[in-house]
Amino acid sequence: MPDMPTGEFWKDLKPIENSFRPDALPEVYLSKVATDDDRYYVPFTETVGSRPLWINVKDNSWADILRAKEAGLVNRHYHPHEVFAYTISGKWGYLERPWTATAGDFVYEAPGEGHTLVAYDSGEPMKTFFIVKGPLVWLDENGEADGFFDVHDYIKMCREHYEKVGIGADYVNSLFR
Repeated sequence: MPDMPTGEFWKDLKPIENSFRPDALPEVYLSKVATDDDRYYVPFTETVGSRPLWINVKDNSWADILRAKEAGLVNRHYHPHEVFAYTISGKWGYLERPWTATAGDFVYEAPGEGHTLVAYDSGEPMKTFFIVKGPLVWLDENGEADGFFDVHDYIKMCREHYEKVGIGADYVNSLFR
């Protein structure tokens, strides 16, 4: 139940009855997603974790909070599809780019952009909300393709972690839309 209105101009509006279309799934609502509870961050690399928020198998897409508690690194990769990022806290960037993102910064990654994501030691964890469309293509030190990571790999990784930490592998299913 949402908060009851007090003096808002819309306080007497009646909610829509039967607001879901046939076969529609409800929204994914998760409170306080940028938590510091380590159990929710699936190790993505040795220094960076990912908290899944939404997963779309059909479109090979997901949304997550990427977190590094100190200096961190996500291996070199490129995206054949676009990626969106909004920085919640900390500092991060790409070794190949002239900027460093801090709280409140937005980044749009065009398809085909290769980069090495790094998180800086900044006195607070780097937490960034990402929407990833399509796979990550891992790159070697010369920028040549060296493997890939897609939504199916992400789901498997998340299920294994959540089972191990006691949240349960089935938690991941609640994020599918």
